[in-house]
Amino acid sequence: MKSKTREPSPRPAFNANALQILERRYLQRDESGVVIETPEQLLERVAHSVASGDEVYEGAAVARASEARFLRMMSELRFLPNSPTLMNAGTSLGQLAACFVLPVPDSIEGIFDTLKRMALIHQSGGGTGFSFSRVRPKNDVVRSTGGIASGPVSFMRVFDETTDVIKQGGRRRGANMGVLRVDHPDIVEFIECKLHEGAFHNFNLSVGVTDAFMDAAQNDGSFALVSPRSGKTVQTVRARDLFDRIADTAWRTGDPGVIFLDEVNRWNPTPDEGPIEATNPCGEQPLLPFEACTLGSINLAAFARDGRFDWDAFAETIRDAVRFLDDVVEVNHYPAPEVEAISRRNRKIGLGVMGFAEALVRLGLPYDAPEALEHGRRTMQFLKRVSHEASAALAATRGPFPNFAKSRLASGPPMRNAAVTTVAPTGTIAILAGVSSGIEPLFALSYVRHALDDVELLELNPEFLALARARGFDGNRALEEVAKRGTLRGLASVPDDLRRLFVTAFDLAPDVHVRMQAAFQESSDSAVSKTVNLPETATVDDVREIYRLAHRLHLKGVTVFRYGCRGKQVLYRTGNDSRAGTCEVGAEFSGECRICD
Repeated sequence: MKSKTREPSPRPAFNANALQILERRYLQRDESGVVIETPEQLLERVAHSVASGDEVYEGAAVARASEARFLRMMSELRFLPNSPTLMNAGTSLGQLAACFVLPVPDSIEGIFDTLKRMALIHQSGGGTGFSFSRVRPKNDVVRSTGGIASGPVSFMRVFDETTDVIKQGGRRRGANMGVLRVDHPDIVEFIECKLHEGAFHNFNLSVGVTDAFMDAAQNDGSFALVSPRSGKTVQTVRARDLFDRIADTAWRTGDPGVIFLDEVNRWNPTPDEGPIEATNPCGEQPLLPFEACTLGSINLAAFARDGRFDWDAFAETIRDAVRFLDDVVEVNHYPAPEVEAISRRNRKIGLGVMGFAEALVRLGLPYDAPEALEHGRRTMQFLKRVSHEASAALAATRGPFPNFAKSRLASGPPMRNAAVTTVAPTGTIAILAGVSSGIEPLFALSYVRHALDDVELLELNPEFLALARARGFDGNRALEEVAKRGTLRGLASVPDDLRRLFVTAFDLAPDVHVRMQAAFQESSDSAVSKTVNLPETATVDDVREIYRLAHRLHLKGVTVFRYGCRGKQVLYRTGNDSRAGTCEVGAEFSGECRICD
């Protein structure tokens, strides 16, 4: 498809931090490392490459029209795709998906085959999730050699070390999600494997929790740990003790999170393909073995102005974004034939949102107000309805996804995609758009962000600065105090209504985080990546109640992070706080992620 003359798109309104990230990560370079691409050319490259997917089904004229719409919505920062699409579209690599799940069988050959696939995916810019639940436990018999098995955690260490030496696409580190079922005999070793600072620093961890376990913990019952090799009970434990151990370790380290496996599989759109056992590194994409997914996020702040939300413009962007992501499935260069096969059979996409906190501010809604919760619920309901209509419209011209007839969706209208909506953490693309990550509240009004391992970015909330100037209290002393605190709580020099409006992550009660995640989960085909950020004073009891509430509200997973529980995290407040450093994988620390964006 040859690019034609078109109406010029607006110059992208990237701020200084975004431009720094673009130069470091996204802009193309020549063989000597010199940047040879402008931000405008990057977006043109992406729009042109992705729109070529239209030509396969609808011809060159439709493809050119789509290219213009794709370019405009990205240039206006209404929508951005995940990082591999920005980096690789229109290049010889051409690998555009962010999320992969790979199987880990119970054999040396199978495990190291998976390790090789992981290395190739990381090299291409993707992140990987694994369930290690099929690997036999430590000290089990190895019949082929007569030896003793080392267990899943030992193999996780091999995956972690391998990830260390592969920098994704030469631009970012690898990242993994490791999942182990709560009934695996090695579950305690798994839960506690990150207690030592720096251990498994390329992994997020999640315990695969079942309804049976949650019921046993609630009722103080016993719980069987079962060998995946023999199917026999190895040990019976007190469920509440195991539940407490999960909560205590998460309180100490931010790991592990929990994935509610039964809830995930109740909504598995293609159960005939098998059960879902793992997710991508940040948890928002439960995927089948070998399955990949491409993500993109709509900037909600772009549609909120002066107390009003532009639903019509939002709908227009949703329709274009669904077409964009389905085109990505079409033009993507997959890293393995098994990945391509199942990804094309199901054609899952993950359309989500970012900038929710700024949208609420522009609508005059504090994050913890009932009206904000209802607006979040309505936003995701609207996104699901319009995006499903768009997927059905594509199915009418391009055909439904091949597994449609035997999917859970078969009783409804034909769909192009087995899953459409999700909520990713949008760590880096949110920086490009100049907004907050995903559906997170404002982390702070002034903070330092560590990105790309060695870049330190000072960020001041522009919404607050604009209102401070308009209200006449933007003097140096007031802003210096805000910079030190990061929050307006207790700051008498700021009007009461603004203190109420600019509530930050650590000003919120834990249940506010969980209930907001649940409001978005109601209309998410996949899952929702969100961190329950807790202050340093939070207790283990707070973590326990978060898990219980998340299960009652039918979340597919939940993660907590108590501020300062690790020496390294993505975001930290300014002032005298010295706990700076680069994050590990990032999702559980502050709503950040270098992979799922």
